[in-house]
Formats: sequence, C-alpha cells, structure tokens
Amino acid sequence: MDTTTQQETERVVFVTEDGVPTGETGPKLASHHEHTPLHLAFSCYVLRHADQALLVTQRALSKKVWPGVWTNSVCGHPAPGEPLEDAVRRRAEYELGLPSLSGLQCVLPSYRYRTPPFQGIVENEFCPVFVAWTDRDPEPNPAEVGGWRWVTWSDYAGLLQDPEADMSYWAKDQFNQLRVVSPFSSFEIENSTA
Repeated sequence: MDTTTQQETERVVFVTEDGVPTGETGPKLASHHEHTPLHLAFSCYVLRHADQALLVTQRALSKKVWPGVWTNSVCGHPAPGEPLEDAVRRRAEYELGLPSLSGLQCVLPSYRYRTPPFQGIVENEFCPVFVAWTDRDPEPNPAEVGGWRWVTWSDYAGLLQDPEADMSYWAKDQFNQLRVVSPFSSFEIENSTA
C-alpha cells in the first residue's frame, strides 16, 4: 500500500478532553483541518544506549502533513482499539526500521497541543509522549523519513531555539515539560537559555 492510500484509509480516534475515546473515528488526512477534532496521537523520543544521544528525524518531503519538518524520533496515531505502546512500536518499525525498541515508557501521559495552521493542516491532539532506547541506527522508510541524525540533548535544545532549524511545533512545545522528567531531567544543557 503506498503512503497516500495508507493515509486515506488510516483512521484517527476521536477523544474527550481527558483523552478518553468517544467511540468515533475519522479518516486520518481528512481529519486534519481548521476544525480538526481532538484525537489520539503519540510522540516518541528514541535514545541510543551507548551515549543517550537522541534520534531526530526529518519528515519526508512527499508527506502531505508537515513535509520536510525536523522533529523528535517518531510520531503517529494509534488505530482504533490499538494500545498506544503497540502503536509506537508499529510506527517505529514502519518509519524507522527499528523493530526492537527497549525500555518503552510513557513520560508525559496527558500532553495535549493544538498547532497553528500549516499549509491548511491543524493538529489538535491528545498526545502521550514516550521514550525508548535502541542499540542500532535506523533504516528509515524514505516515504516517511527524509533525513535523520543522532544529537545530544544539549544540541537538541539548541535546534529547538534556532529558527533556521525548521523544527516541529510539537517538538518545541513538548520540550519544557520533557526537560523536568526522567530520563531527560538528568541530561545537561550547555550554553543554553532554554
């Protein structure tokens, strides 16, 4: 199934303000617009065991939503009835070629955000944030990922403040909450006003 067909057939789960599924779903691409209903999503930050470097990725230029934007390791939407942890693992394997993440844990269970419009797209998501570890480099799906690199937490903080870095809205928005929870609270940020 090509990426366009997959986006047209994937469904997002609509939720209440507390993240509880309403029982309703909508097509993924058609559900992201000026009046986007609140729906369930996730973000995941993948760290490398050896040095705790963070994997950042660039969304493929061919993607209809936020093309070319740099962001945290992997984001996505669970399918109806799919546990969030399973959705994280599924998307990490599909997007990053990383089938065996270890230590997957939710670090921001109630994170929620709404983006300003970006090329007609608005994100309105109840989006628990996860962290996981790996020992290997990604082998990304080019339909999903246009680029990737490992960065220190300090370098990541710098990228989020750099307007030329083209970092995602949600990565910037999550940072202040992430930096005070484990494991991120133990990472040093050098020469930063973040």
